[in-house]
Amino acid sequence: MARGRVGVAVVGCGNISNAYLSNLTTFPDLDVVFCADLDIERAKAQAAQYGVPQAGTVAQALDSPDVELIVNLTIPAAHAPVAELAIAAGKHVWIEKPLALETESGRALLAAADAANVQVGCAPDTVLGAGLQTVRRLLDAGTIGTPQTALALMQNSGPDLWHPDPEFFFRRGGGPLYDMGPYYLTALAMLFGPAESVAAVGRRSRERRVIGAGPRTGASFDVEVPTHVSALINYAGGQAATLVMSFDSPLGRDGFIEITGTEATLAAPDPNAFDGDVRVRTARDDWAITPSTGASVAGRGLGVLDMARAIRDDGRPRASGELALHVLEIMEAIIASADTGAFVPIRTTFTAPEALAEEWDPLARTLA
Repeated sequence: MARGRVGVAVVGCGNISNAYLSNLTTFPDLDVVFCADLDIERAKAQAAQYGVPQAGTVAQALDSPDVELIVNLTIPAAHAPVAELAIAAGKHVWIEKPLALETESGRALLAAADAANVQVGCAPDTVLGAGLQTVRRLLDAGTIGTPQTALALMQNSGPDLWHPDPEFFFRRGGGPLYDMGPYYLTALAMLFGPAESVAAVGRRSRERRVIGAGPRTGASFDVEVPTHVSALINYAGGQAATLVMSFDSPLGRDGFIEITGTEATLAAPDPNAFDGDVRVRTARDDWAITPSTGASVAGRGLGVLDMARAIRDDGRPRASGELALHVLEIMEAIIASADTGAFVPIRTTFTAPEALAEEWDPLARTLA
């Protein structure tokens, strides 16, 4: 078995690659050796900016013997196809959210990885940040008693107001549920475990939207997905959650997850962030603030690092493909329930990983 640092190739050098590359290139356990993109010049520019020695095509990255782990930052429609190529080449693969556009293709992807004896990890890895890991440790310690329910909320007026090319947010694989839902649903899954059924309603306030910023201001486009979703989620462990995701609200609110237990209520930090204070309130006392603890505040790429260390230790990544598939099925079930008006069962499952130790350090050299 290979030892030492894990060789990484970043595939897809768009805007999100900056957040990844700025961190991945600082983790001593990783060796970022390749940047790949359909636009070769863009790949070369990112490689030059972040000191990555090689740049070129996806095929060249997959052929490189120095690459063990592909970080797939392509557009959502290309997530599964690029991951399939990586698996066929014998590479482990980390995928930006979502895992795939539908559960069946995600299931096939994981089956192919199992057959090839390679691992799949998937964003969001914000659940590995100090904020949500502090929440996990507090729940494990019984700080709020037995967790019972959760309320998760994200609402705003929609990205058509500020994004110069917002159409993809309102097409298949978009909407507030698929755009922001993975952060909230993954956090809830990490804290509550697997879901077993969902019920939901979905609404679309307008059939067309108008671009509000950039060179195409005033252009209109069709809306193909629900722009407001409310869901009830039953968890196998007995907990229940209410989820609201909306692009239809003039009142912007985000980063809201409250978990109520038998003894207290806990307000978690923003699941789209890696840090933040945790607040706990009992029936008798006001909110008490607990600063998040642990070294895992570095940002995007923590999941890649955790995956690389798991590969070397014959373990499983905490932000696993199985977890991402489960979250993907929950989102599909929410849409199906909104269409049918019935509870929809969840068939996939996953094993909730252990919390990160407070001393877990992304900047430590652990792979000799």
